[in-house]
Amino acid sequence: MEPRQPSLLQGFDVAKPLPGSPIPAAELPIARVLLETPVPHLDRYYDYLVPADLAADARVGARVKVRFGGQELAGFIVDRRAEAEAGVRLQPLGKVVSPEVVLLPEVLRLCEAVAARYAGTVSDVVRSAVPPRMARMEQEPRAEAPDAPGAGSGQSDAPEQSADPGPFAEYDGGAAFIASLAAGGSPRAVASVLPNQPGGWPALLTAAVRACIASGRGAVVVVPDARDLHRLTDALDAEFGGGAYARLSAEDGATPRYRNFLRASRGEVSIAVGTRSAAFAPVRDAGLLVLWEDHDSSHAEPRAPYHHARDTLLLRAEQLGCAFLAAGHGRSAEAQRLVLTRWATELAAPRAVLRHAAPRVVASSDSHEQERDPLLHAARLPRVAWKAAADALASGPVLVQVARTGFVPALRCETCRESARCTACSGPLGFRDARSAPSCRWCGEQAPAWICPECGGRKLRASTIGADRTAEELGRAFPQAPVISATGAQPRERVGSSPAVVVATPGAEPVADGGYAAVLLLDGDRMLARDGLRTAEDVLHRWMAAAALARPASAGGTVVVAASTSDPVRALVRWDPAAFAERELAERRELGLPPAVRSAVVSGPAAAADRFVGGLELPESVRLTGPVIEAEGEHRWLAFFPYAEGAAVAAELRRRKATSSAQRDPVVNVRMDPEGLL
Repeated sequence: MEPRQPSLLQGFDVAKPLPGSPIPAAELPIARVLLETPVPHLDRYYDYLVPADLAADARVGARVKVRFGGQELAGFIVDRRAEAEAGVRLQPLGKVVSPEVVLLPEVLRLCEAVAARYAGTVSDVVRSAVPPRMARMEQEPRAEAPDAPGAGSGQSDAPEQSADPGPFAEYDGGAAFIASLAAGGSPRAVASVLPNQPGGWPALLTAAVRACIASGRGAVVVVPDARDLHRLTDALDAEFGGGAYARLSAEDGATPRYRNFLRASRGEVSIAVGTRSAAFAPVRDAGLLVLWEDHDSSHAEPRAPYHHARDTLLLRAEQLGCAFLAAGHGRSAEAQRLVLTRWATELAAPRAVLRHAAPRVVASSDSHEQERDPLLHAARLPRVAWKAAADALASGPVLVQVARTGFVPALRCETCRESARCTACSGPLGFRDARSAPSCRWCGEQAPAWICPECGGRKLRASTIGADRTAEELGRAFPQAPVISATGAQPRERVGSSPAVVVATPGAEPVADGGYAAVLLLDGDRMLARDGLRTAEDVLHRWMAAAALARPASAGGTVVVAASTSDPVRALVRWDPAAFAERELAERRELGLPPAVRSAVVSGPAAAADRFVGGLELPESVRLTGPVIEAEGEHRWLAFFPYAEGAAVAAELRRRKATSSAQRDPVVNVRMDPEGLL
């Protein structure tokens, strides 16, 4: 990266060796360093003199400490050079923290590309790519040989099986995709995963990894969360063995994560799997990049510059010219755009195969029957859902998906229907269990004598019903079956095949041995009523992920969705997420909304945000909207622009951030292509 705005680096003179500098290294005496600082106007590389006694350890990609502006900062060596820029005085390199190479040149190029796309700093992206150092792990002995078949050697132990399509044989174009991978090709595909395939989706992803490894290349697989990671690693263990891959997840803890990171960066394994930061995994000669359920919000980094694993892998695929696979039960509008632009091909099963594998899906919103039947009303079950559950419990477990966790997480006035709020902090009131007084979910303050400030009413009614209350009511509706709760607070990965009622929140549904006999999707209208550009898309994905856990229709598997007729409901009944995603994309193209176009959000203190936007020099094609008053004293601006202008807009936002930072203006937040702000 070329230095930007050197005039902003006031007080730091880096011209000619300083008096008393140590003797420089005989070869390549200049180290170019990336500082670990989020300050936008310092987002560039700096040259330092490499002392002779540090020359051997000052490797490209190593961690160092340097003096900068009167303080010691951490950083990474990104290059060694013979000469510095003309007229530059060099500070000596402070010390080499560790000679371990942790920032590979390929990963640095990816970090630069991600920072450029998201108008961020390279240092912020590197923070996601390189985990914190655990010094003890660097002292552990290195592996003498890779464990995975073909890992690091370019050879497979079973080349005669390398082109076996496995579960991909069920998909149009699947066998060709695997054959190309095994032959060293770089196919790119988007797959809508069949339900009820042997081994499930982990077997599908493992088959793709196996084909890539057979060609002598590495593979990177990114999944949304630890639950999916456990399922995937179980499949990889069965295929390659437990030591054949590096598992990269912050939930595993700092030490195991860094140990596995070193195994990948040293070339000891050629497979890396993990959550969003694994998109930067330092796998040598990566030939395949895989992303599972790209729509999941867990793939979006919550820290600046808020990059998404999908875009990270797409940028990496472009840089390396390697294969790419986005797979999921549903289909995001972004993934469908890759298909429509022919950047990727579609892998989908023929309708006859899909009908055989998918469960029977029934839509029901007959609330009038609930009103006539007090038991069904209490359990919030349409009659068709109650009958499906009663019949299914004779042969296996039943999954009930509800929108919210807790008992009764939200209350409202019985008389005027206004939300019940805490008088201390204005938080929402709810019931923690059947015997407790109403209490605030924010501060915990109890309100046993609550009075509505609008009408003076004293009676409360449930605004939403949580998983705990639903489990209690279903226990009364189906007394012959045990009730199991599975939520974020009470995680459960698997249940048996015996009859049981499993109540789960979206994303926490456990896998049932042999599949669920029935899946009931409750609260559909409430879920679809949320404001947001992606609400319908997100709800359909949650439904399909749960419905995919049901047995096929031929084995009696039934899915009942309790919601009024809508596009997501029709897509679920037809099991056609691709058509839904294409309609969504067409509507957004007409409205000029993402992902048909790119977007940016600028927010912060009103005066600072307005001044920031006023100083931008944007292309004429940019549609700027704002300011929107977010809160007292806060403004938000929205910008929409074609993909062709994305690089120019991001570059201008980075320039403006650097200028504002140098002028010490109040911090303004910039987010490119935000997932949840539109």
